[in-house]
Amino acid sequence: MTTDTSHADHAMLELTGVTRAYQSGNRRRTILKGVDHRFEAGRMYAVVGPSGSGKTTLLSLASGLDAPSSGTVRFQGQDIARLGLGRYRNRHVATAFQSLNLLTYMTAVQHITSAMEITGVAGHRRKQRAVELLTLLGVEPAEHHRRTLQLSGGQQQRVALARALAYEVDILFADEPTGSLDHETADGIIEVFRKLAHDDGTCVVFVTHSKEVVAASHEMLHLKRGKLTPWTPCHPHPYHLGLTRAWVTRRTADPLASTGPPARSPPRVPNPAPPSRS
Repeated sequence: MTTDTSHADHAMLELTGVTRAYQSGNRRRTILKGVDHRFEAGRMYAVVGPSGSGKTTLLSLASGLDAPSSGTVRFQGQDIARLGLGRYRNRHVATAFQSLNLLTYMTAVQHITSAMEITGVAGHRRKQRAVELLTLLGVEPAEHHRRTLQLSGGQQQRVALARALAYEVDILFADEPTGSLDHETADGIIEVFRKLAHDDGTCVVFVTHSKEVVAASHEMLHLKRGKLTPWTPCHPHPYHLGLTRAWVTRRTADPLASTGPPARSPPRVPNPAPPSRS
């Protein structure tokens, strides 16, 4: 994770007029339509919306895995296209997608140590940190060295989350991070995300249908028909009353959770700088 005081006046992540369209035969389908939003350090955002509304597309654009048809994605005020999508992805963001993207021949520990190798973590620290993350997320020691196909769906999701956490980045994207987890484990993982935001100043962006994830977030955003709309208690949102009630209950029960972002804490002790990437 990096902290640059020269970017203090900029949002951690900002989408301006972001549109994404695809050509299908003779038809042009527009998934996102002029999305504008600022995402600040130290805050958690829950993006909700019906299936097929473009939530995963939004994450792909914000994380630099895809480029918008028009509009700009900025990291600390800098266009990520100018920064370099590869550099942005490798140094500043991590993504845990619902599809997991785990390699079948690798063990749980290997997935995490390979992620740390990319970001330049010293070799002697990798295995120790991998074990710490897997244990934190409830993966039993006996499963640390099992290959992906030998793990249950829930355990695979934990490994994918541990891999994302291993990067120690500025922005963490998570697509349905608690979807395959039991209630107790899900609560524990939500707490991990809260600590990342509050203690380390990480910007966390969820795509979710979980009331618990929404309730823990600072802001809920609704995506429908290509438009991203912030929701506030003053303007009741028509989508999924259960989610909005959970959010209001959380804001009322925990006043600290409804405050603005905490002061950006000093960065973690930096890992050795990774090799330069374009």
